Amino acid sequence: MADAQQQDGFAVVVTFDRHPNSVVAPDRVPPSVQSLPQKLRTLQSLGADATWLIHFDEAFSQQTGEMFVRGLARDFGRLYSVCVGSDFTFGRKRSGNVALLNELGRELGFAVHGLSAVALDGDVVSSTRIREAIRTGNLYGASQMLGRCYSLAAMVVKGDQLGRKLGFPTANLDVRGMVVPPNGVYAARARVGEKWFRAVLNIGLRPTVSSATPEQRVEAHLLGFNDEIYGSELEMTFVERLRDEQKFPSLDALKAQIAADIQSAERVFAQ
Repeated sequence: MADAQQQDGFAVVVTFDRHPNSVVAPDRVPPSVQSLPQKLRTLQSLGADATWLIHFDEAFSQQTGEMFVRGLARDFGRLYSVCVGSDFTFGRKRSGNVALLNELGRELGFAVHGLSAVALDGDVVSSTRIREAIRTGNLYGASQMLGRCYSLAAMVVKGDQLGRKLGFPTANLDVRGMVVPPNGVYAARARVGEKWFRAVLNIGLRPTVSSATPEQRVEAHLLGFNDEIYGSELEMTFVERLRDEQKFPSLDALKAQIAADIQSAERVFAQ
């Protein structure tokens, strides 16, 4: 951003619409920390003038690092500087790195900034470390490494309507391909559009409900909210873990526990 201001230019963030492994190594795709819309909102909040979202496909994956940089210089017309991590690699077979950027920068007239890795508690901050913190429930640590409050955002999809039948309608989040916190019940805040609501969030396999093939569900009951939001994105910030996931002897017992969970969440919010 500072370089763009000094050069009276535009600060452009370059990113992909998916993890490259989804194309080049589909059996080794790491779970996402953010949904794509959430990622784009985060980048926008950093103050960049624009974000270039590249569709990563088989054809794009064949570009070498040098081809990609020369294409940038050609398409942007004038590159003043490129900022990347000091161990950044890119291009087919990771043929591009900071050394290549410096070489091309001397030829094409742009500066290169290889930024050192950020450390927290003596260890380098990485996406792998952030995923592990979320997976193990260290959401405070994940927030520290992200530099903002961790939140889970996903599209709302139709479920089996069990929550509605019990008197507590829930929004079911499609979290396929995303890393999620440990199973359990949480007090949370839910963002719908530009509005925030108090919520009780359940993550788990719903052991009280018989199923031949249990699958992880993420379901949010928004307090005082009854609108249909299928197909919309719901963003959840975690306030406090209320309890572990449990199996109840009946749906009536489950219904009573949900009511108790709501009361527990209200006490948390009141604090």
